[in-house]
Amino acid sequence: MPKFSANLGFLWPDRPLLDRIDAAAKAGFRAVELHWPYDVPAGSVKQRCAEHGLQLLGINTPLGRSEDGDFGLGALPGREADFEAGFRQCLAWGETAGASAIHVMAGVVAAGQKAQGRGTLVENLRKAAALAPAMTLLLEGINQRDKPGYFYSTIGEKADIIAEVGAPNVRIMFDIYHVGVSEGDIFRKLETYLPLIGHVQIAAVPSRAEPDEGEVHYAHAFAELDRLGYDGWVGCEYKPRGGTDDGLAWTKTLNVTL
Repeated sequence: MPKFSANLGFLWPDRPLLDRIDAAAKAGFRAVELHWPYDVPAGSVKQRCAEHGLQLLGINTPLGRSEDGDFGLGALPGREADFEAGFRQCLAWGETAGASAIHVMAGVVAAGQKAQGRGTLVENLRKAAALAPAMTLLLEGINQRDKPGYFYSTIGEKADIIAEVGAPNVRIMFDIYHVGVSEGDIFRKLETYLPLIGHVQIAAVPSRAEPDEGEVHYAHAFAELDRLGYDGWVGCEYKPRGGTDDGLAWTKTLNVTL
């Protein structure tokens, strides 16, 4: 059975971050992952995780100017300086807090700038990988229904970029929800791209709720991860239908031990 982490960007949204860490530990999780935790001191997060024996996994690079529509900066031509500043902020916070991975957000790119955006992303990733050789840099596609215009939404696009970047610490974030909504054929893609996968995330397809409904039978997904020899973490990045603690009944339904 895979080992599971709590994504505190979505779980226990009714409480402050440090209280979410407490809740994750109480629920039985052994690791947590975050979205944009920069308003909380990194040292406080490190201390709270240490108190519970929790491992801190990944964080996201800053969105940029969200009021102007930014949703990441990695592939935005002309914003290289903004990306580097945000990445350095993310790296400093993550190193202090004890994180091991950074989701490098590519951003929303106009259709006419896709080719230029690819070159921008490749160069930004090369620089970021050199700045953070001990950190895993994760690339995640976001489906076009949830975030129209996001730079990539397919696994193949990310694999091609990783090959071009040529840095061993740049890996795929395989979010089963986004893969399911964007392109399907999830289990074949897991097998094909396993050597490049640095992290897996789960949520029901297509609702993004607890993984006990919808098009993906997660008991089979977990069995496939075991069969393939995946030994990383599986991040629970779903949006609870109601209270997070009540929603954790999915672990019993699927015979999962956190």
